[in-house]
Amino acid sequence: MANHKSAIKRIRQDKKRALHNKYYAKTMRNAVRKLRAMSNKEEAVKLYPAVQKMLDKLAKTNIIHKNKAANLKSSLALHINKLG
Repeated sequence: MANHKSAIKRIRQDKKRALHNKYYAKTMRNAVRKLRAMSNKEEAVKLYPAVQKMLDKLAKTNIIHKNKAANLKSSLALHINKLG
């Protein structure tokens, strides 16, 4: 157990931040899953900017790595282009 007030506070902050980050990472994964499951191109094109914005924000705040965000955006764009 932590012996200092600051260490106790740091543990408390880390738990809160981890929960916050986990929520946004899960939300992002669900959005990506939803976009990949779409078969209608018009709906996918409408949803893509929102997912792209979400990925960029999460990469900016280091919740996901910037290259992971870039790879996801690229694969989703390919998926959308393949839709008929």
